[in-house]
Amino acid sequence: MYSRVLSGTLHGVEGRLITVEADVSEGLPMFNMVGFLASEVREASDRVRTALKNSGYQIPPKRITINLSPADVRKEGSVFDLPISIALLAAYGYIPAQELEDVLMIGELSLNGDVRGVRGILPIVDFARKMNIKKVILPYDNRKEASVVPEVKIYSAKNLSQVVNHLTGSKEMMPVDMYVRDDFVEKFSDDFSEIKGQVIMKRAAEIAVAGMHNLLFLGPPGAGKSMVAKRIPTIMPELSYEESIELTKIYSVNGMLDPDEGLVRRRPFRSPHHSITANALIGGGQIPKPGEISLAHYGVLFLDELLEFQKNTIEMMRQPIEDGCVTISRLQGSYTFPCDFMLLAAMNPCPCGYYPDLSKCRCTSPQRERYLRKLSEPMLDRMDMSVSVQKLNYEELYGEQVEESSDTIRQRIIMAHAVQKRRLQPFGIQYNSQIPSKALDAICDLREEEINLRRDIFQKYNLTARGALKIMRVARTIADLDCSDCVKSNHILEALSYRMTDLFQKGGGY
Repeated sequence: MYSRVLSGTLHGVEGRLITVEADVSEGLPMFNMVGFLASEVREASDRVRTALKNSGYQIPPKRITINLSPADVRKEGSVFDLPISIALLAAYGYIPAQELEDVLMIGELSLNGDVRGVRGILPIVDFARKMNIKKVILPYDNRKEASVVPEVKIYSAKNLSQVVNHLTGSKEMMPVDMYVRDDFVEKFSDDFSEIKGQVIMKRAAEIAVAGMHNLLFLGPPGAGKSMVAKRIPTIMPELSYEESIELTKIYSVNGMLDPDEGLVRRRPFRSPHHSITANALIGGGQIPKPGEISLAHYGVLFLDELLEFQKNTIEMMRQPIEDGCVTISRLQGSYTFPCDFMLLAAMNPCPCGYYPDLSKCRCTSPQRERYLRKLSEPMLDRMDMSVSVQKLNYEELYGEQVEESSDTIRQRIIMAHAVQKRRLQPFGIQYNSQIPSKALDAICDLREEEINLRRDIFQKYNLTARGALKIMRVARTIADLDCSDCVKSNHILEALSYRMTDLFQKGGGY
């Protein structure tokens, strides 16, 4: 007899439908699986036979052929154990064939018949919804993740017998209630009020988050660069529902999703060590998976000690920073991962870290130049803002001044985000850092005075086209924080000051 069951697999962070076909016929007993299968999928034959036996289903020895189609798509993982088992039972006559229509199944089987959770459920279930599949049977551990998808009935099973009883009608499972996003208030142990002094650095951090601009801190050790960076999540607005769904897909594909959480509800803050490989940062592998830049999607990627990273690793981020996505090509196809993140970096001005304090710095001029050359001009030009951080003095560190709290700063950023969302909605973008060059003049609404100032700045500092556009985007964000409908001269001059660090002012670009 012949039967078929719908299942799914991953292609990057998107789902694909896979048809599991089973044929049972007379002949020499064998269990043959075909369809461009990885080794872990081929091993399913042993898991399936043992799970069926231990679940009480007798499979007479016959010629069994399992095909996973389409044949030109490589199948990986253990998600096909459950559909293979159900297709086989239907071919043997245990389950009516009509009960398998318009039902998608995913799950790994243990040898005793338990259904185990798998990664990448959300993209597959969401793709099934787009293909008008109304029912999905999946592992109990993945129920919360899948329940965020509307218009699909989700049935979660703890073991194989539950699935068979449901399909035969002897004991139906109840569909999982759809996930309802409740009010989520994130609490942080750190706060911006703990940072003494460093007014310019905190102001730059506020502007960067308000417009999702890339930001570079440059200064000596102990000045507070990492301290400010680690508190940036405390001033970021919460994710929208659509952003949570897209981010959850990425974490689901990487197997990093908390099974007790239906959605990723915190903006990510990723801080990889400088020993990270290019594949781990950008994404890759024989079958590519998202890297750190994709895990930081809609959040922050913090590269501390930037110049300690391998130069080629840093340079590989240039294209993803501009495009908001990264495409990785392999023989079996191309994989595109989203990576719309805010890049935050911190670095020292020299190998020892103390330049220009010559009482402490012992680096020679060639050593400093060689050290700074690890950050190329094209990569530096992609930083919207660069801040030269100064060492704290005694009065700043031990003074009585009351600093602003994270909540106060966050409220201003939420207001600025709301203004940007309304203004940029016709362009299909959310933040000022994404404003297309053709729309920048209209959005900035410059008067003659500001136009003349922009021209003078461009000519005096020999800016690149990218650098000039980034200054205006940052100026637009500063104007939004200032509740100004148009960009004024003081906004442009402040944005310019964040491009003019002490060490990189070379007469070209900086």
